[in-house]
Amino acid sequence: MIDNLKECWIIDYARTAFSRSRPKQPERDVFGEMRSDELLATLLMKFFDEKLADKGIQRGDVDEVSVGTAMGVYEAWTYGGRLPLFLAEFPVDTSAFFIDKQCGSAGAGAAMIALEIMSGFTKVGLATGVEHMTRIPMQNDWVKPNLKMINKKSEWYRPQYDMLTTINMLQTAQKLYEQETPHFTKEDLDKFGVRSHNLTIKSQEEGWFTSGVWDGEIIPIEGHEEGNVEEKVMIDKDQAARKSKLEKVATLPRISKPFYLDKNAYGEDIGGRSGYKEREGTKDGVITPGNSSPLNAGATAMLMMEAEEAKKRGLEPLAKVVSMGWAAVDPSVMGRGPVPASKMALEHAGMEPDDIDYWEINEAFCIVALNCMRQLGIPEEKVNVMGGSTAIGHPLGSTMVRLTGTLGRILREKGGKYGIANACIGGGQGIAILIENPDA
Repeated sequence: MIDNLKECWIIDYARTAFSRSRPKQPERDVFGEMRSDELLATLLMKFFDEKLADKGIQRGDVDEVSVGTAMGVYEAWTYGGRLPLFLAEFPVDTSAFFIDKQCGSAGAGAAMIALEIMSGFTKVGLATGVEHMTRIPMQNDWVKPNLKMINKKSEWYRPQYDMLTTINMLQTAQKLYEQETPHFTKEDLDKFGVRSHNLTIKSQEEGWFTSGVWDGEIIPIEGHEEGNVEEKVMIDKDQAARKSKLEKVATLPRISKPFYLDKNAYGEDIGGRSGYKEREGTKDGVITPGNSSPLNAGATAMLMMEAEEAKKRGLEPLAKVVSMGWAAVDPSVMGRGPVPASKMALEHAGMEPDDIDYWEINEAFCIVALNCMRQLGIPEEKVNVMGGSTAIGHPLGSTMVRLTGTLGRILREKGGKYGIANACIGGGQGIAILIENPDA
């Protein structure tokens, strides 16, 4: 029987650096020689042996572990979350589960762990995520969508879901952009991408946190030099960020194709093919490598604990979990997902967007963050203030733990009270986690 809900604290958080994935050139990925389960296990071993040990926390203290991955096939098959724990030498009686909510996988795992703690079934939980987009790319031989859904002659034909667009993430971003015309331009997307890269580089070089921006969360692990698998080095820095200028980013190749919509999401006439060409000055799309996230490999982990248990151990929280939200939207514009998910989290907390001091909005595509900001009235100075996934990277299923953990550190450093981490999700969903800095 569940009586009063308990408080769930985030005690600590860590991740690997995020590499730059190269599915066709694996030697160029500094983690290219390491399996995804080994990547996560290496992080977990170092997290417990080098960081949590100082807090008196051992592997055996953990009741439940979530393992989130968007591509849980081939070597990323986890046997219900157990295999990475075996590799990391957890006790055999540590319960685990694997979760696939695509880009929200680690966040969905964290939400489930939080609900277990709040309801009193778990005292200590560990939310993790991992993705290796070099070794298991998005297009692979182990994932086979049912393409009967796009076959007009099949009994399983489902035109209402626009599966051709849904499966192509670039096209979902392009469609969102066109539906929001004339509110955004390609220059808006490019500027936001430039901002993301330059904020990330600045945070890497200057160290805005008292402990260093990323030093406090990135645990160095051994990889190899880019292009030389024999030269072993410690990888302690995200690999994708570049100093950027708008003039250069504006010239990057366009990797999406227009839909030439006749009307936008508000029913306004936007002119179809001729209107698109007039506005954009081209028949090409607007999504480029400069305004979307790269392919990455990386692992994340976040230790969560029931507040009274933490107090008994003399532990302080990084943050408190206040609320969470999830939502489903038209899969062909999956980038809309963070908006209703955030609204759900806010509603259950009795709060409004203006009550939130800082946001970590996943930049799977810059249009997703910009749309969320516009729809919820969020000023830019509250969003991704240390850089975003356009530069830091987006290893799919692991990202939401990165967003939440980084957000907790931002609230601490800047004295903010409340923050929301959110992400769009392939397949047409969204997820959000609302956290609090108890000391603000």
